[in-house]
Amino acid sequence: MQHSGKKLIINILPATEKIFNICYICKLQNNQIKTRNMKSILDNRPELAHEVNKVAEVAGYLWQKGWAERNGGNITVNITEYVDDEIRNMPAISEVKQIGVTLPHLKGCYFYCKGTNMRMRDLARRPMDNGSVIRILDDCASYVIIADKPVQPTSEVPSHLSVHNFLIGKGSPYKASVHTHPIELIALSHNKKFMEKDVATNLLWSMIPETKAFCPRGLGMIPYALPSSVELAEATIKELADYDVVMWEKHGIFAVDCDVMAAFDQIDVLNKSALIYIAAKNMGFEPDGMSQEQMKEMSVAFNLPK
Repeated sequence: MQHSGKKLIINILPATEKIFNICYICKLQNNQIKTRNMKSILDNRPELAHEVNKVAEVAGYLWQKGWAERNGGNITVNITEYVDDEIRNMPAISEVKQIGVTLPHLKGCYFYCKGTNMRMRDLARRPMDNGSVIRILDDCASYVIIADKPVQPTSEVPSHLSVHNFLIGKGSPYKASVHTHPIELIALSHNKKFMEKDVATNLLWSMIPETKAFCPRGLGMIPYALPSSVELAEATIKELADYDVVMWEKHGIFAVDCDVMAAFDQIDVLNKSALIYIAAKNMGFEPDGMSQEQMKEMSVAFNLPK
């Protein structure tokens, strides 16, 4: 009986191993099939893919410049113009999520949003793993995620969406909002002198002609408010009536423009001016800057708004 038992065990083990191997191979094949069948909302939509890839490109720039530590910064882009009937009929892949405010101009709109706790350096490589596409529902107070994965949008999405509601409401062509942490610009906000209206704007414009040319509405200044707060969102919308770029004191920059690259460019030229100013100070002198007459000459020559 003992010998028979051992023989039985010997006979059973190879069979068990074969079953395990067959199951494992089947599981691998199923996963491979799922991977092959997984479609992205970007597939066969070159214009939409181009917009999302621009977001990824800008995310890489923000990281490389040191403006996007850990999960710092956010990007939200209105992609409604690239939405087709297939996208409109896509089922939700998340539960209904409340925005926290009613935004009447966003009914039926679609946005690409950076995910909460996601890093810009990761979004730069895999935008659809670190962000998602959301649909604003008919109540204008809630949304669902529709693609590619149920990546929860940034905690600042109510603020970003409130800004987009404001932009659409006033007929603006702007589709992108970018929040990031440019080191030298934030440093300026730690001096109360630069928080006074248009003091920083005139300083930064005067450092190099390109700044006035490419950020012609200047830099709005918002006193410190709790990040992600309703107070900060309301103050931002108020300043965006006169500026395309605003400073959140001791926090960061928020910019809007026609696309994500243009919004980034405005921040980039402003920070270049801050670098020039700081470089001159480090060399031991106060930079002269362009005169008011020279800046006015630029406004006339290039038909600038200010």
